[in-house]
Amino acid sequence: MRPDRVRRLACAVTAVAALALLPGCGAAGGLESAGEAPSAVEPARLWPDLPPASAAPYDYGEGETARIPGIRVPGDDVRRLDPVAVTQAGLKARTARDSGLDELPDGTVRQIRACRTAPDDCPVLDPYYFDLTGDGRDELVLGIRMPERQLAVRAYRAEGGELTRIMSTSDAVISVERAGRDLVLRAPSVISGYEYRTAWSWDERQQAMLATRDEILRAPERRGDRTAPTPEVSGTAPTSSSVSPSSDPSPSSDGR
Repeated sequence: MRPDRVRRLACAVTAVAALALLPGCGAAGGLESAGEAPSAVEPARLWPDLPPASAAPYDYGEGETARIPGIRVPGDDVRRLDPVAVTQAGLKARTARDSGLDELPDGTVRQIRACRTAPDDCPVLDPYYFDLTGDGRDELVLGIRMPERQLAVRAYRAEGGELTRIMSTSDAVISVERAGRDLVLRAPSVISGYEYRTAWSWDERQQAMLATRDEILRAPERRGDRTAPTPEVSGTAPTSSSVSPSSDPSPSSDGR
């Protein structure tokens, strides 16, 4: 989620009644009733006559995908790709809806284009590989450092030898973590002692990663000051040889 976005927090309130029987200390040594349980209360809809909205008021770029031009993926193995080449090629990609929300700052774009000649200033972080879609193949997850300690997080899926960006978001993150097949971004809140946590999950119908859960929660006590967080990514990035997509390597006899 971007820093200037409107936070949308859905809060579902459900009252559940439970009948509790507690062990008592009566003369018979049996169980004693805890009393009459309150009646269950069903969720109530407020303003039921209010007509539903017909269109979203804002375009947050959620669910947008983009085919990365000029990138071939031998055997649909994203581990064989050069992360810098993927990021550079992605600068020319156009999203499915072309909302314009995937643009990077001009300074970051210049750094990405100069990654080969000025590698020390290259903002592309080490890649991670996870099966986010559940199809048995790893997806490529990249992070791009931006000014003011912002971090762009992007995920890519290979299919049919082509590469598609299935997630793109940015925030001033505390950390990026994997939980099962979800990616969870933790970001500081303006409320002291709290943080935002957004879980991104693969959606089969949309064929993209969607922000399926956006919460504001108490921050762990050990984290300390969150006004100027340093982006972190959980786990250890695997080391493997990279093949530049520009060379378009031919797949081996085993298809990889």
